[in-house]
Amino acid sequence: MTVALRKRLDLRPARPETSFGPFRLLHALPWLILAAAMRVIAFGGGAIALPAIVVADISVLLAFFATAHQSIEAAGGQSSLGELTLGEQLKLSFSVLWRIALVMIAAALGTAAAGHVAFAPHLMAGLDGVAFDQFTHLGRFWSALIATLVLLMIVHAERNDGKIALFAAIGEFARRGVWLGVSVIVLGVINVALAYGQEAVRSAIWNFWQTSSATQFTKNLVYFVFIFSFAMLRLWITLRIITLGLKQSYLRGS
Repeated sequence: MTVALRKRLDLRPARPETSFGPFRLLHALPWLILAAAMRVIAFGGGAIALPAIVVADISVLLAFFATAHQSIEAAGGQSSLGELTLGEQLKLSFSVLWRIALVMIAAALGTAAAGHVAFAPHLMAGLDGVAFDQFTHLGRFWSALIATLVLLMIVHAERNDGKIALFAAIGEFARRGVWLGVSVIVLGVINVALAYGQEAVRSAIWNFWQTSSATQFTKNLVYFVFIFSFAMLRLWITLRIITLGLKQSYLRGS
């Protein structure tokens, strides 16, 4: 995939990227921190909101790529994602992002046209919800589907000279709908369970903030660990379930 994507993205090879060594989950952490910061900026509104959302989504995709590489190898497969330079990963993320954005926009417009106006905006958070908690239960299942399409686009690029193709990914999902469909449902259920677990931990941390005599630094550190532990956990679970579902679809021929 590395050579193919370099041809596709017109980039020259650069020096290898620095690795975090054995701390596999931490590969995604810098990008998740950047995504969280951009989400806060976007929440403030104004002219900077849209660029902040774009940067946040790209950061989530970069975290997705880092985790996908580890997950594919853990499932016994091979991936060249870990060999891509930062520039190549950025180019890849842009190629994936605008296609996934079209899916989310089409879904949001279709949902609004069907009369579910209140739910439509939540569909635009489908990519964000791959790492961070979604707003609704249906949104959590939607994020599971979006994650599956992203992974299928990456797998397609591995085999087709680095070409990112949305419709090919959708067709692959249809052909392997039994196992991938089950993966999406299972992941959606787990995302709902994680949301309840995250809310319970959030409440406990809130009580800690109000009653503890710990320093402000300690309180901030606890909240930091809470936010990004769940983000990395959600991302890892997402990739593991989808990867295993895809693997089973190849083994079972469906």
